[in-house]
Amino acid sequence: METTERSFDTNVQLLKYKVIKGVVEHFDKGTLESAYRDIPLAIAPGPKPTMRCCVYKERAIITERVRMAMGGDHENPNAIEVIRIACDECTVNRYHVGSACRGCIAHRCEHACPTGAISVHDGKAHIDQEKCVECGRCATACPYSAIMKYTRPCENACKIKAISMHRDNSAKIDNDKCIACGACVYQCPFGAIVDKSFVLDALTMMRDSENNAKYRVYAVVAPSISSQFSYAKTGQVVTGLKKLGFHSVVEAALGADMVAYDEAAELAEKGFLTSSCCPAFVAYVKSAFPDLANHISHNPSPMEAVARFIKRTDPTARCIFVGPCTAKKMEFQQEACTGIDCVITFEELQALFDARGVTIEHLEESVLDNASYYGRIFARSGGLSDAVAQALKEHGISEEQFQANPIACDGIEECRTALFKARKNMLPNNFIEGMACIGGCIGGAACITHGPKDKSEVNKYGQLAKEKTILDAIAVTRI
Repeated sequence: METTERSFDTNVQLLKYKVIKGVVEHFDKGTLESAYRDIPLAIAPGPKPTMRCCVYKERAIITERVRMAMGGDHENPNAIEVIRIACDECTVNRYHVGSACRGCIAHRCEHACPTGAISVHDGKAHIDQEKCVECGRCATACPYSAIMKYTRPCENACKIKAISMHRDNSAKIDNDKCIACGACVYQCPFGAIVDKSFVLDALTMMRDSENNAKYRVYAVVAPSISSQFSYAKTGQVVTGLKKLGFHSVVEAALGADMVAYDEAAELAEKGFLTSSCCPAFVAYVKSAFPDLANHISHNPSPMEAVARFIKRTDPTARCIFVGPCTAKKMEFQQEACTGIDCVITFEELQALFDARGVTIEHLEESVLDNASYYGRIFARSGGLSDAVAQALKEHGISEEQFQANPIACDGIEECRTALFKARKNMLPNNFIEGMACIGGCIGGAACITHGPKDKSEVNKYGQLAKEKTILDAIAVTRI
């Protein structure tokens, strides 16, 4: 079975994979200057189009994908960008009259419309889109539910309303609202919204290390790695990373242990806290609930925490995070993020493996044993809450002294509800675990597959380190 067939669940992901794989191959050959010409021709050879109206438009869009795979618009600070030439197929008007309309004589829809946009003739209601203000009153009034609301997939995916329609009808991202969660990236059926890639930065970093002689390059892998490469074992993926040129592979879950231990103490001290682990959630609190920003834990994310530890022990080290998160691509560029030097995703890692002919399923397993059970289960919703409860015990803080009452918010909508209640002093909980993606990190936008995720896979991966306490895991970082 081909790697591409077993690895991706949409053709948009497959196309993204082909582009990144092509960029890596051109980097390795030293022919990046011709990538803009060669990759579109290789993917869309013609003469007949397979994705768009003509092969020339296909190639033009693929050229833009190559640009994104090579870093995107450096003037745009957002990690998520819109390829406007690719965004031209979605319906513009939100409300439409469907076949269920009976042309009734009540005309409730017509009377409900405040702008006179609806008329009934030829046995059916009709909407004048020039007059429609998309208030939705007609849809509410129709007894047959015949008037339907169509929302663009990207707008529907964006639960914080950061996406609107540009004057040319393409999608437009409000960078002041966007939290770079990447939900729109996966949901756009045409792949017109893309997370820019830093894979060239990662490759350059590894090449310039001169086989880790000049400085060492560390891969910091997210604990959700256990649910990604279904055709290989986690230990084989670790070996594969080393074959790519990484000096060592370290679990971000070790950073999760560090954060859980410190966050538990901070919670006990302050009495109310929101988590700091998910960069999209943190960005959302700061932009939409700035009055609650002072309640965000002062601890760094697990990714950053373990990278800082690595650089304390190896000051010349370079750290590259590998995970399922597009928001991490925003986080590592922030001034406060001093540990991580670059971020690549699991999607990009798959392309990197295949571009260099590393068949991980045929490799021997390497040991990955940095973290505890509790650090590893950060990958799924509720894992952080469980870890903080355990950390309180390991601090020796009894329930009589302080009792944690966490709420695990699974997705940004649940986060919003909890934050609204906290703002109004109506939230009974004293710790908000915020995860922007449904399911937690295992549901991240840059996962290789996006079907229903089984949390038991993460728990099973965690069980391999069950004999360790959080203190056992972080002992090495306290020396």
